[in-house]
Formats: sequence, structure tokens, C-alpha cells
Amino acid sequence: MNNLAHTLTRVSWLTLALALTSAAHAQTAAPLKTALDPTFAPQAMVKIGGGLQGFNVDMGEEIAKRLGRKLSIDATEFSGLVPGLNSGKYEFLLAPVTVTPERAKAMLFTEGYTETNYTFMGRKNAAALESLEALKGKVVAVNKGSNYDAWAKENADKYGFKYFVYGSNADAIQAVLTKRADYNLTGSTVAGWAVKQSPALQAGYTIKTGLVWAIPFRLDDKAGRDQVSNVLKCMKADGTIAKLAEKWYGYSPETNSVERTVSPGHGVPGTENYDATPVKPKCS
Repeated sequence: MNNLAHTLTRVSWLTLALALTSAAHAQTAAPLKTALDPTFAPQAMVKIGGGLQGFNVDMGEEIAKRLGRKLSIDATEFSGLVPGLNSGKYEFLLAPVTVTPERAKAMLFTEGYTETNYTFMGRKNAAALESLEALKGKVVAVNKGSNYDAWAKENADKYGFKYFVYGSNADAIQAVLTKRADYNLTGSTVAGWAVKQSPALQAGYTIKTGLVWAIPFRLDDKAGRDQVSNVLKCMKADGTIAKLAEKWYGYSPETNSVERTVSPGHGVPGTENYDATPVKPKCS
């Protein structure tokens, strides 16, 4: 092979290598596509000046940053999230999704990042609820059609309280502030956020459900789930998730809380599709 042919061959291989490298880089740098419902404070909400904010928004942006990618978030109704995930429109869902046995069969989950418990919220100038037995003779305000509405209906006779149903949780909170109700039963993170925003409110007794929110992926995307799961483990280990909880929920998670506890495998222990293979997080 003469010098000219040899040079052209080297140029061709170099061009091909550069092209492959560029293609690989473009693929790696492609934005992570996800979605959430922007009407669920403090997990996600619209900023007054535009854009999104909330616990899940901050968490998603930190995950993307640690993966060296940008984040593309679609703000849409909750009912359209799972279909969008299954169609491949989204890589994962950033909206808070409660891990249930039915959902664990249909999707792959990372480990949980927040417990989804119920909290009674009352007026700051009144006694905080300390037990379910103390509900006797009280009035509880709940959001119509919510899990809290269902709990109140199932337990009103048992604990001897009355409950009023409102079209939104904001209306239920207003009922407490105007003394039409003694307590509002809502999600613990919602209660934490509301108390942080209003000095007239305080959080009381919390019902532990044993359920958590986790990040869902399609069943065929184990690699994607494991990659984000690894980042989530690192964010727990270095205290990032706990700091986000303090910022948005208004309280510091307990030592053994899901916000601080790293799962030994990938997923939510005790649910279907949990990979119990021990994992040592790779954190930069």
C-alpha cells in the first residue's frame, strides 16, 4: 500500500471513529423524557413566573444531573401518565406513584423515596391530635373521592367522629381554619407543606400505611430502572433525599425512614419484580 492509500485509509477510520463517538455522545446526552401531574403540591406545582417546582422536580433534576443528561418534563394529567410510559413516550414517570401489588406486576419500580402516609392537620391554637381514640366527638374534613375520604367513611363509627367531604383539599383545610371542622385528614407530605406555608396550622397524628412512592419504568426497561435506582441509592446515602424532604415537607425524616434507607437490591422489597440481588451503589 503506497503512502497516499495508507493515509486515506487512516483518515477513513478516523472519520468513522469520530462519527461513532459523536453518535454515542448524542445518544448519552439526549434528554431524559418524563412526566408528572403539576397539581400535586409539594411534589409538583407550577411556578407563578412559569416552569415547575416541587420535591419530585428537584429529585428528577438531580437524577439527570448525576447521569450527565438534561431533563425534559411533560406536565399532564395523572390519567395520561401510565399510557405515556407504556407507549415509550416517557422513559420513566416523575409523578409520585404509590407502589401497590397490582402496579408492581405491571411496572418496574426503583426503591421508594417517600412514605405515603396519612396525617391529621388542625389549628395551631388547638390541641394537636395524638391518637385515633381522641377523634371521638370531633369533626374531620376530607377531600371527596380521596383515600382519606375512604378511610373516614370506614372508621367514623369505630372512632366516633363525624366527617365532612369537600370538593378539594384546599376547601377541607379552609373548613379547619374557619372552625367548621377540627381536623383535615390528608397526605403527610401535603400536611407538611401546608403547615410550612401557614402558621395557623399544625400537623398531628400520622397513620402509617406501609406504602411508598417510587419511580416506575416499563417492564422491559430493567437497565433504565437499575441505572436510576443506583443514582437514587447514592442520593439517599449522601443525604440528598432527606434534604429535599426538609425543604419541601418541612420536617427531617427519621433515621430508619425510606428517605434515608438504601434498599439492598433494586425495587421495593416484598413486591413483585423486586430484584433482591445485593447491589453496591456506584457513586461519583
